[in-house]
Amino acid sequence: MLINPNTDFGARVLQRLNDEQVIWLTTVGADGTPQPNPVWFVWDPHEWGESFLIYTQPSTHRLKHIAHNPKVALHFDGGERGENVVVFTGEAQVDVNAPPADAHAAYLEKYRDGIDRLDTTSESFAQTYSVALRIIPKKLRGF
Repeated sequence: MLINPNTDFGARVLQRLNDEQVIWLTTVGADGTPQPNPVWFVWDPHEWGESFLIYTQPSTHRLKHIAHNPKVALHFDGGERGENVVVFTGEAQVDVNAPPADAHAAYLEKYRDGIDRLDTTSESFAQTYSVALRIIPKKLRGF
């Protein structure tokens, strides 16, 4: 486990994983340029340990980037003064065994209001964002 819940930093990381709606996913383009994008996520238990689960559209560049180079970074905004920095690095892969977004209870609970604001149904959202990305974090840093 990368996160020690018994430290101030670890407790803040866990709170942000539970409370934040958006995390920035940075993939690496074919030319080596970092490509950051805000995404919805859940911190999800998995057979390999805790991980991030992100649903994406099948036509996104991030899928091509990950196929070429699976190394990614995820980070939260640091706050007004940059005092709450949390950065994960790890590897991403398409998770063909993940349930669709509309069948993932924690994801639906977290993003039901956001899906409603998109003026769509959870079923339609799951059809549009039909690819599940599993990100296994290897390192955590921040302050």
